[in-house]
Amino acid sequence: MKTYKYRIGKQSNTIRIGNLLDDMWQVHAYFHKWQRHRYQDGLPYAGYEAMCAHLSDLKKTTHPHWNALPSQGTQQELKRIHLAYDRFLKKLGGRPKIKKRHKLKSITFPGHAGWSLKNNRITLTFRKWDKGKWRFDKVPYTFHKHRQWHGTIRRITIKRDACGDYWICITTTYTDFRPLPTTGQSVGADFGMKDAYLTLSTGEKKQHPQPLKHSLNKLRRLNKELSRKVKGSNGWWRCVRRLARLYRKITNQRKDFHWQLATELCKKFDTIAIETLNLDGMKRLWGRKVSDLGFYQFVEILKYKCQKHKRELRQVGQWTATTKPCSDCGFHNETLTLNDRQWTCPECGSHHDRDINAAINILRAGIAVT
Repeated sequence: MKTYKYRIGKQSNTIRIGNLLDDMWQVHAYFHKWQRHRYQDGLPYAGYEAMCAHLSDLKKTTHPHWNALPSQGTQQELKRIHLAYDRFLKKLGGRPKIKKRHKLKSITFPGHAGWSLKNNRITLTFRKWDKGKWRFDKVPYTFHKHRQWHGTIRRITIKRDACGDYWICITTTYTDFRPLPTTGQSVGADFGMKDAYLTLSTGEKKQHPQPLKHSLNKLRRLNKELSRKVKGSNGWWRCVRRLARLYRKITNQRKDFHWQLATELCKKFDTIAIETLNLDGMKRLWGRKVSDLGFYQFVEILKYKCQKHKRELRQVGQWTATTKPCSDCGFHNETLTLNDRQWTCPECGSHHDRDINAAINILRAGIAVT
């Protein structure tokens, strides 16, 4: 399946989506507390069907205002809670936690229930109390349709980001598979933090824009402004939004570079060999820079692009020696340190650039991987 994301424009009725998400948080918090009280009372875990039955009773007795919530959205939220506790009981994750109100950011409508879609307008079905009974209220929203979706729509998700903007995510059954013409070329790529972001075995070096590094001064200034505000005031919220928009810009810049680089590699090469890194250990040593480069995100994007364009991606093992061996004769230079960017092999006399030599070794090791 494939998901298409569109931005909902600034409209006066988007406040109803925000109120809907806040009301959905009440359902989320209630059922988490209900499961904890059942555990304290020695009762067994209540699954999805039991939670749905309990929700129906609550709508008739103590929580009649929950009838205004879309039934499909509440069912999807109960399914999320059930899957979280199911993983916890199978010891696949920690105990589910209650999200804060502003952390509940999405509501999902499965199938074609509760919404209708035509061109760049989606109509959501709300419920309101009118003249002594609940009536359906259809509210239209316009979004920026910058590209056409393909396939059969399986579900619709409405999201709210930290900047206060709303997005519509359309998930379809479309399988994106467009193979590129073959080139017969292979390449090895060495990840670096000093001279270049990626060094290819062809000798080409790709530099990273490092958006976080170039935005640090503005981030510090906005954080200082935020610290001077009264928490919860209008000025505090305006500063929070500005900070969130800057972080979103940094994320988009980094992601855009990764997508463009992955597309360029897939267009030029049929086989791409990369190394496997211990990124958690590298973060403990170099911290913020490793996070700014985002090598893990780039690898995930490259995997998707290779699958889409029918390219072969091979990952060399973490403990495979690629830096110290000479790419010409195989001599292991045990005296090589991180400060040595150029070195000469004492056996064959070949002069090497550290990163290009490693990329060549990664390519040879990747070709040997079956």
